[in-house]
Amino acid sequence: MADLKSILSHSPSIVTRKTGNEYVLVPVTNNIADMNSVYTLNETGAFVWEQINGKRCVREIIDALTEEYDIDNKTAEADVLSLIEDMSKYLIINE
Repeated sequence: MADLKSILSHSPSIVTRKTGNEYVLVPVTNNIADMNSVYTLNETGAFVWEQINGKRCVREIIDALTEEYDIDNKTAEADVLSLIEDMSKYLIINE
């Protein structure tokens, strides 16, 4: 389970496509896309996805989100941790 000090990276088995302000994430196994497991990110989810780079910790991602979207830290923290939990469950990100 990720905490505020965790540094996350994208899973190498995920192919991404940006469409407008959103991302479509498709898991690939043995060079075959699993279209039944497609994961989509809205604009704020896409912003968080772009912050995950293997260098930033979760706290830095939350701070960037609060600055970009002018939301309070408590809401941003809850939203980011929930999104990270979901992405971890579907093996979209690595700790």
